[in-house]
Amino acid sequence: MAAAWFQAGVQATATFSLFVRRLPPERGFLLAAGLEDVLQYLRALRFTPEALEWLASLGRFDPAFLDHLAGLAFSGEVRAMPEGTAVFAEEPLLEITAPLIEAQLVETAVINLIQLPTLIASKAVRSVLAAEGRPLAEFGLRRSHGTDAGMKAARATWIAGFESTSNVLAGMRDGIPLSGTMAHSYVSAFGDEMEAFRAYARAHPDGCVLLLDTYDTVAAAHKAVVVATELGAGGHRLAGVRIDSGDLDQLSRAVRRVLDEGGAADVPIIASGGLDEYDVARLVSAGAPIAAFGLGTRIDTSADAPSLDLVYKLVRVGDRDVLKLSTGKETWVGPKAVYRFVGADGRYTGDRLAAADESVPPGAVSLLEPVMAKGALLRLRPSLDEIRARAAVQVASLPEPVRRLGDHATYPVEISPVLRERQAAVRAKR
Repeated sequence: MAAAWFQAGVQATATFSLFVRRLPPERGFLLAAGLEDVLQYLRALRFTPEALEWLASLGRFDPAFLDHLAGLAFSGEVRAMPEGTAVFAEEPLLEITAPLIEAQLVETAVINLIQLPTLIASKAVRSVLAAEGRPLAEFGLRRSHGTDAGMKAARATWIAGFESTSNVLAGMRDGIPLSGTMAHSYVSAFGDEMEAFRAYARAHPDGCVLLLDTYDTVAAAHKAVVVATELGAGGHRLAGVRIDSGDLDQLSRAVRRVLDEGGAADVPIIASGGLDEYDVARLVSAGAPIAAFGLGTRIDTSADAPSLDLVYKLVRVGDRDVLKLSTGKETWVGPKAVYRFVGADGRYTGDRLAAADESVPPGAVSLLEPVMAKGALLRLRPSLDEIRARAAVQVASLPEPVRRLGDHATYPVEISPVLRERQAAVRAKR
């Protein structure tokens, strides 16, 4: 496409809009993530000599076009929703305005960099809501779809409100608090479970979490009481016990009784083992005495909704608005604005998708903001804690029925009259 445009002398500026056509049925809202990776990618966009040499070897591109690519760098503008913003169908997460070839070439990378973080943050925040204040740890690196995906998952779950990750590299790179416990292999490597527990407590006296279900969960709880007593005598405290299998409701109650009767009432129980937000909600609703959860596979793969209908569509070329009329895939013309209305109680009441040159309506805030111009960033990169705080405010401000795990309400997003008129005018010319 780029080579054909170059040969035809097409040099117009274009605007592309990135949005989700429709939400997965399981989601009442999405949590935007991945923008900072997009901006980093755009700033670094170049064709290396090695890449150009390989393209030339294909025999498909004119030397003049490859010379053009040799000097290509992103020179355009980006307007975007900040990471941590609650977003709905057809609302642009970002819009890119740049020379047509530049704007088109980045399509696949931009979709890729937004899709997975948004997908996982949107899944993870549901677990945060289900936990009702109980801490959550991200444990999913080993089953994520590649190590890069695992790094993005640790960051996305932290944005969504998780308290920690077992991914040590994410702790080093992004400053996310770390958490983790022994595995079953640790226990079975010893000849005796009590010997394993005591060795672990000696190695980690101030961070000892014992895994109870290698053999017999309740019997292991009695051993945990002994270890807790021994740690206490040395001025330390057993940090917790973890259950990773079986009937977590029943077992957590049995373990709680053993701990309480053994003088270890302050030792929390952590549950893990293929859990997601529905499991968390069920256990919390049942009153299971579980203080925290470790969530991995189903969160890091967004198991119930593993993809988004995320698209990157041309909406303007030069001064001409354009659209797509394919059945079920019609796009709204031109650069957009997204305005969010806020009620007197601080809760969001609805959004408006509008043309970018419309004024901000009374009682609304604009969600798309300029973040890059002429290929340069317009602001400092926000800290991960700032993004996390924004996400917490955004989710708390949504109407409660929209936040429900099941049978959620549909958040109202209206189309402005101006945008409808422009859409009709362009349609009439097709």
